[in-house]
Amino acid sequence: MTHISATSFDTLPLNPATLDNLQQLGYLAMTPIQQASLPTALAGKDLIAQAQTGSGKTAAFGLALLERLNPRRFAVQALVLCPTRELADQVAVEVRRLARALDNIKVVTLCGGVALRGQRASLENGAHIVVGTPGRVMDHLARGYLVLDALGTLVLDEADRMLDMGFLDDIVTVTKQCPPERQTLLFSATYPEGIDKLAKQFMRSPEQITVADNTEKSLIEQRFYEVTRPTRFDVVAKLLNHFRPISTLAFCNTKQQCKDLVTYLQQQGFSALALYGELEQRERDQVLAQFANRSASVLVATDVASRGIDIKELSAVINVDITPDPEVHVHRIGRTGRAGETGLAFSLAAMYEMGAVGKIEKYQKQPSSWHKLDELTPTGFGPLLPPMVTLQLLGGRKEKIRPGDVLGALTADAGFSREQIGKIVVTEFTTFVAVQRDIAKEAMQKLNAGKVKGKSVRVRLI
Repeated sequence: MTHISATSFDTLPLNPATLDNLQQLGYLAMTPIQQASLPTALAGKDLIAQAQTGSGKTAAFGLALLERLNPRRFAVQALVLCPTRELADQVAVEVRRLARALDNIKVVTLCGGVALRGQRASLENGAHIVVGTPGRVMDHLARGYLVLDALGTLVLDEADRMLDMGFLDDIVTVTKQCPPERQTLLFSATYPEGIDKLAKQFMRSPEQITVADNTEKSLIEQRFYEVTRPTRFDVVAKLLNHFRPISTLAFCNTKQQCKDLVTYLQQQGFSALALYGELEQRERDQVLAQFANRSASVLVATDVASRGIDIKELSAVINVDITPDPEVHVHRIGRTGRAGETGLAFSLAAMYEMGAVGKIEKYQKQPSSWHKLDELTPTGFGPLLPPMVTLQLLGGRKEKIRPGDVLGALTADAGFSREQIGKIVVTEFTTFVAVQRDIAKEAMQKLNAGKVKGKSVRVRLI
């Protein structure tokens, strides 16, 4: 008799094809949130689960909603609401991977920044699962393009963020149009009171699950530095020149501070980009693509703008301004030190921010570790340059371009090696591809002279 461990997916009442697929995808053991929430979710009960990004929650609700689906019924049977388009895209990709073993499950993403027309056509062709942002889902409901009569599962993913971003009324509008006898699964990293209101209004005696996030924190080394208002930006530059992290996410409390810091860092020779609320979707896509593919060293962001960013290997986080909310502080630094890697978290505090530092110490139940500024001496040679450079191709999903097409054009046709090519991101109208810095010019010339998917393309260096 084979021994099945308590954390094995085999202990769950899952379809055998799904279990095989999980093994092929490399899902060997359940994460704590999967272990705690899947039995309840698979039993069809409502659930409020407190879990951080990166804890495996997508698979937790993804497996539950797939078990309830009837693939032969071409109607929307599950709806996942997410705060941002980036998160919705990630969730859709993951759910498609989990659904690989089942008959032809169709997942449609409904987010802003894309024409309604194409989305309407996808819905008319029969979608089983819709993943989207509240505003755009509401649009489709109002126009009658999206019908939820057959809905069995509603998922509110990162519900705290959706409330932060002012989506409460939209969520209420959407939820009221879902059949009352559905299952509702709510996932949230923090538990603000708005969630309680949502739960009382729309959930049926939900089970509450909290998974302690102890393992991740120990891998993050936190260092505090005392600064003054005039020296703050200079200290950011000193940290970057001393530690030379490949990728750094720097948090500012205001949009203006973001813009000022990026200007300062660029003048100092750093490759830095800013991310804040007002950016157009196209600019946002470009900034995120460049940072995620390691062709920009520093991303300076506000808390709201950074929601939904999931960069796998983030070397360092810098709190340029201390946040007055200790939960937000923990959320910020939790972006580094993921998946067993160590991470650095630097916090710059002026005298007038010491009250906020005290709140953070109390919340984390640990004293802060202060370091001297004169320890920060430049190491390495020359300026800190990112290892990759981004090429932008005109043409994306609209032209049916897939990452494999671009990789083929660079390796098979242009003769570069797989190792010289980094992340490839295809958006609606453009494609971003990272290449090693030393081959950037040559790669651009070869792509411009060659073909992708049998067509000539226009390529530029960003």
